[in-house]
Amino acid sequence: MNIDKGLKHLKQADEKMGRLIAEFEKPEFKKDLNYFEALVRAIVYQQLSGKAAATIYKRFKNLFIKNKYPSPIMVMERSHEELRSVGLSNQKASYIHNIANAFYTGAIPKDINTIGDKEVIECLTTIKGVGPWTAEMFLMFTLNRPDVFPVTDLGIQKGFQLFFQLDKLPRPDQMIKNAEPWRPYRTLASWYLWRLVEGPFEW
Repeated sequence: MNIDKGLKHLKQADEKMGRLIAEFEKPEFKKDLNYFEALVRAIVYQQLSGKAAATIYKRFKNLFIKNKYPSPIMVMERSHEELRSVGLSNQKASYIHNIANAFYTGAIPKDINTIGDKEVIECLTTIKGVGPWTAEMFLMFTLNRPDVFPVTDLGIQKGFQLFFQLDKLPRPDQMIKNAEPWRPYRTLASWYLWRLVEGPFEW
């Protein structure tokens, strides 16, 4: 993703978005080449505070060889109880086994970065435990795809509400329609909507 080109497009396409870009720092997007690790981490961090998730994730990695991320087969060899012992919920332990199995069997292709956004979502959501939101985060922060707009994300909804000064949270169809000028860089626009919620910022 060409961030400079994207920011230039957003400034030209939407003056108001240009003000946000001027106010906040430039985003950084680093490609994560270990797709298995990225998905496991996403599951661990779901619905938890960053601090709690980081503790559990560290314990999870400590089940394996130090300084080396476990392979799918290594994770599959750990029992459900062993995964639960690091603080993972019953569901999350199952989901991590499901992800490991999908990578081991080749259900998730090694060259997933070469297929389109829609196909990536379809492929990842075949794994029980990986929903559309997780797949969208994977597209944005692991594959660095430039035009992802996660309309079900509460932070994005709140940012959109603030941006357009709405009385209530927007509907997905309303969001897609109003975000049209931000194409093909809605990933960057989303990043600024998250920042708007964090603040501080006043129009």
